Amino acid sequence: MDRPSGKKTASQYLYPPIDPFDQRMMDVGDGHRIYVEQCGNPDGIPVVVLHGGPGGGCSPTMRRYFDPRAYRVILFDQRGCGRSRPHASVEANTTWHLVADIEHIRQKLGLDRWVVFGGSWGATLALIYAISHPDRAAHLILRSVFLMTKGELDWFYGGGASMFWPDIWKNFEALIPEEERGDLIAAYAKRLFTGDIASETRFARAWASWENSLASIRNDGPVGDSPAEFARAFARLENHYFSNLGFLGEDHWIENNIDKIADIPGVIVQGRYDMICPPIVADRLNKAWPASKLRIIPRAGHALSEPGISAELVRSTDSLKTRGF
Repeated sequence: MDRPSGKKTASQYLYPPIDPFDQRMMDVGDGHRIYVEQCGNPDGIPVVVLHGGPGGGCSPTMRRYFDPRAYRVILFDQRGCGRSRPHASVEANTTWHLVADIEHIRQKLGLDRWVVFGGSWGATLALIYAISHPDRAAHLILRSVFLMTKGELDWFYGGGASMFWPDIWKNFEALIPEEERGDLIAAYAKRLFTGDIASETRFARAWASWENSLASIRNDGPVGDSPAEFARAFARLENHYFSNLGFLGEDHWIENNIDKIADIPGVIVQGRYDMICPPIVADRLNKAWPASKLRIIPRAGHALSEPGISAELVRSTDSLKTRGF
């Protein structure tokens, strides 16, 4: 982490923690109940925060990118993860269910339009939601862009990123027999849905470790096992979505439909050395989306916690509050 004398650290860019003024479990149908919280100013600019994964869940840290005097911040755990129930469930759990859940939350809270903020898979979901409901998305703030294409999945699970992290990749594929290593997403799918929770957790931790090890530019190897409950939801949901190419029906769906949000303004914040979501994808999106601005952050990887990424996200939310939306 860069800490040059006289310059701000990431923590100085972030607002103090904000306590929620509203926490609830919301029934969205299909047997699912999702955790939703609101914090900040009840009369402020509404912003919905979309976490990554799929399956990552929201955290208190995500509240801190918004001035609590200016923003009404809405966070929720997507189906099957975090505090939502049933936990780690892939039943009635697709991209289109999540888009419907976002609209359900907006309607229940009585909001006309809102800012949409998301990173990694959260950026994917933000774009799909905005394309599906362009009259409801006033502005997008995206980090570490992932467009849910086969090429991106091949990069991360088919050997691309392994060229930079061969030792960590070896650990990831070591649990799979050699004859199945040609499709690691399918191979892990066989093992993440056996019904044996102990076995599923073992493979889930390996799945999560591969991604977590590459998340930050400061990492140089495994960062330790994720908690069992988190890892199982994270791995099962990611694998479920990736096995089905995001349930989008065609490759490059977002790019093929980007014209629907051509006039919606947005900011793309991208780490130069993101090993999970390579910057070429953010550049491609920026070129296809006329109203977007791309901010490449030097000496930064994928994680929300990267100092340069945190600082740019706060600058983006501060800029928006002064301009309105």
